[in-house]
Amino acid sequence: MAAISSKAWRFPDSTTAIVVLVMAALPVLVPTTLASQVAIFAIATLSVTLLLGSVGLLSFGQGLYLGVGAYLAGILLRDVGLGLLPTLILATLAGTLLAGLLGTLIVRRQGVYFVMLTLAFAQMGYFAMLSMKNVTGGENGLTGLPRNLSLAGLPVTSPISFYLLAAGAFLLAFLAVQRINASPFGSVLTAIRENEGRSEAMGYDVRGYKVAAVAVAGGIAGLAGALHAAFLGFVPPNDIELEISQRILVMAIIGGVGSPAGALVGSIFYTLASEALSELWARWMALISLILIAIVLYLPGGLWSIGRRLAGVFGGRPADA
Repeated sequence: MAAISSKAWRFPDSTTAIVVLVMAALPVLVPTTLASQVAIFAIATLSVTLLLGSVGLLSFGQGLYLGVGAYLAGILLRDVGLGLLPTLILATLAGTLLAGLLGTLIVRRQGVYFVMLTLAFAQMGYFAMLSMKNVTGGENGLTGLPRNLSLAGLPVTSPISFYLLAAGAFLLAFLAVQRINASPFGSVLTAIRENEGRSEAMGYDVRGYKVAAVAVAGGIAGLAGALHAAFLGFVPPNDIELEISQRILVMAIIGGVGSPAGALVGSIFYTLASEALSELWARWMALISLILIAIVLYLPGGLWSIGRRLAGVFGGRPADA
């Protein structure tokens, strides 16, 4: 219990301050619409960071929950006429519920079998979307979402107002993940990641903790999907394709899964790099692949670990993970 108590004081920490400062500076440094994309995909990447960094679970299925959140948000906004805030809440709950239900099956297997199950369910979700064309729009996506959105009576129609919404949602999700990591629950997740057999021998319900982590990660991805639908004004089919799962996984690895701040770093790098490289070369994904290979081989802690190393070199205390 002493180890758990010693972790709790680290929330919030210097990492929190850095993230807040970066989010405040982002719309000044890059176009506001691009900053909104960064915030939305940083939320989605947080779901991977929580699973892979805290529990050691590699998922290729986070795009499923993002897609479910996006399509549900689109239907609620367009067909039901629900407000933006309850739509975001319901999309988050839907992602949580679906991930929790599937998690009870997925966590029964480990390693490559766990990965393949997440992949299989993600593909099932994509084909289910295609088959329900009357509801989802099929290959054409879900169009006609309202653009005159408001939150608690405040209009969310300008680029800067939507960025404030997306940035606020990211900060809430980020603080939630930080709080989880610094809590007794997070300590158990770390113990499971380090030695699952020993954790089970100590009496912890390993499957239950895994399902809970999968459910929370699914809710975070669902929130990102709902925001993406509101941001675009429609729901594209690739919001639930396997490619979206791969993209947010790449963002997490590039940024670093050792800290939830790595989700923001990975989203910034991937979004800005893809925006710049796509204008130079049609095969820009090949360059992203090379960068990913280099990070995996020579910087396994991701880009976020560079700052921690520099802090150590110059005599300061490394930023808390």
